[in-house]
Amino acid sequence: MGTLVSYCNLSSSLPRLKLSTFRIVNSSEVKVSRRQVLEQVDKELSKEDERAALSLVKDLQGKPGGLRCFGAGRQVPQRLYTLDELRLNGIETSSFLSPVDATLGSIERNLQLAAIFGGVAAWNAFGFSQQQVLYISVGLLFLWTLDSVSFNGGVGSLVLDTIGHTFSQKYHNRVIQHEAGHFLIAYLVGILPRGYTLTSLEALQKEGSLNIQAGTSFVDFEFLEEVNTGKVSATTLNRFSCIALAGVATEYLLYGYAEGGLADINKLDLLLKGLGFTQKKADSQVRWSVLNTILLLRRHEVARAKLAEAMALGKSVGSCIDIIEDNINEDDI
Repeated sequence: MGTLVSYCNLSSSLPRLKLSTFRIVNSSEVKVSRRQVLEQVDKELSKEDERAALSLVKDLQGKPGGLRCFGAGRQVPQRLYTLDELRLNGIETSSFLSPVDATLGSIERNLQLAAIFGGVAAWNAFGFSQQQVLYISVGLLFLWTLDSVSFNGGVGSLVLDTIGHTFSQKYHNRVIQHEAGHFLIAYLVGILPRGYTLTSLEALQKEGSLNIQAGTSFVDFEFLEEVNTGKVSATTLNRFSCIALAGVATEYLLYGYAEGGLADINKLDLLLKGLGFTQKKADSQVRWSVLNTILLLRRHEVARAKLAEAMALGKSVGSCIDIIEDNINEDDI
């Protein structure tokens, strides 16, 4: 009781403070502040100043009212997981570690058939001689070879992808969800997305090259610096392994199988081989990455869906990050 009295006496001797001395920051003000920083991140990325953009994000990382989710994704312990353990988590790796794009494959076959029937029709209509048909065939073969050698098949991929997005809503939606998976997982494991394109035509318009396909790019200078030294840390490898598998994992969760992402898997395979991984060690890395990525995507399904909607509208990287932060509860990170 005496203690309470002494505290009361002490408080009466303190100077009176005006209520206006204190400023209560509400959630709307916090969002405005975060968005202002993310707008600056977009500006730095537009200037290709990746270091400045990453610095801004790291300054807000984990701070109240800042970026709670960047690099904060809850991950499973890293160890050797068996295929049975993956199956117990509802994961059949055979359904997405060897993706085949049946949609574009069907479009390609239909184009080939159309070209054959068109050629026959033109032959009959215009009365081409056998020699003229041979010249036309050689010319087309030359163009196909030129595309394969000079543009790594970029022209053919551009045509197929454009037709796919135009005439197949399933293909269009799948690509969006695929890239949203890459974007979300990268952000949750602590890699800043730098930009994204959803079509080969968009990639050509932005990058001015047929050799660059649609996809999500990342601020990866730290990763490249490690690669150049010949030593990639376990943390860095884990991050990029999960990012590489995020697209196929997203398709698997949504459709029960994956069609796109074969190039992502091949790049991961080449990276592990380049690091001197044995087959057993590579299998261990891939299985952990598969489990970790699948569980992150399941936990944050709402955020991924909202992110996909934003990416379909062409929202900026900063806006996409803001949407992720708004749609993940602190207890779910």
